[in-house]
Amino acid sequence: MTPGLSLSAEERVAQPAPPRRRARLDRKYVPLLVTITLFVAMAGVGSVMYTGFFSAQVFLNLLIDNAFLCIVAVGMTFVIISGGIDLSVGSVVALTTMVSAALVERHGWSPLEVIPLVLLMGASLGGLMGFLIERFRLQPFIVTLAGMFLARGLCYLISIDSISITNETYKAISQARIPAWADASLSVGAVIALVMVAGGMLAAHYTQFGRTVYAIGGNEQSAMLMGLPVRSTLVGVYAFSGFCSALGGVVFTFYMLSGYGLHAVGLELDAIAAVVIGGTLLSGGVGYVFGTLFGVLMLGIIQTLIMFDGTLSSWWTRIAIGALLFAFCLLQRLFEARQPGAGH
Repeated sequence: MTPGLSLSAEERVAQPAPPRRRARLDRKYVPLLVTITLFVAMAGVGSVMYTGFFSAQVFLNLLIDNAFLCIVAVGMTFVIISGGIDLSVGSVVALTTMVSAALVERHGWSPLEVIPLVLLMGASLGGLMGFLIERFRLQPFIVTLAGMFLARGLCYLISIDSISITNETYKAISQARIPAWADASLSVGAVIALVMVAGGMLAAHYTQFGRTVYAIGGNEQSAMLMGLPVRSTLVGVYAFSGFCSALGGVVFTFYMLSGYGLHAVGLELDAIAAVVIGGTLLSGGVGYVFGTLFGVLMLGIIQTLIMFDGTLSSWWTRIAIGALLFAFCLLQRLFEARQPGAGH
């Protein structure tokens, strides 16, 4: 070894080691972590305060009772990540229940014919709204508001009164339980909701469609300059939301065994609340389907805590959700101020 090389090595050894960088959590995950932490804290408080709260079936019931909301919220997550909004989801759920009940009970259709039809109906209505938004550059709020009125009005063209479902297939699916662990079980609707959450996560993070949705929400003009299929993706986002709404309506039909024009009134607001509480930014570009699942469970556990208490009015559920939304909106504002232009 030459002296020059030896001296250089000695100098390198003598130099102090560069300071280690401490691992820092990406701020875009903060809202999601807050949601999960808050959910765990609420579950802990309920387990300490109320006998029988800490059981597998109680926690699975959170998903069973809110399966239709979870499915609708998955579609809403993609819409909000893209920078839009969909106010029609609750009305599409109601329309799905009405069409299903009318065709099965009044016209004798088979559920195997009715379910694909209503899913196609929901996806088509969503795709139409997406086309109008993209083609004519209309505000999503106005277009989906029109869709909400249209779907809710169609319900009353079918029937003013509720239509009960006596079909044996619907009854069997409604009562079916799938073992989870120990003595706990899940409903068919809850399993469908979990499948949709898993599918939504894969679509969001491992497909071209999902990456384009995030890019559109971050900056639509930049996404177009990069050559991404912005137009078709926007239509696809609303078509997917319509499909999720119709699927949520199918699950809601299993849950209620009836079709009614007043089903799912205000569901669109619950879906938006679940998505926001789950860590998706209303400004678009950042969001998580997994977080939406916890947002739905958060709404469910608030309602369960109030039910176990037994002394509080059910309206405290809305008060608690409102307070949470205020808190998460402030958290989002702080996030946007510190990290402008956040993307996927």
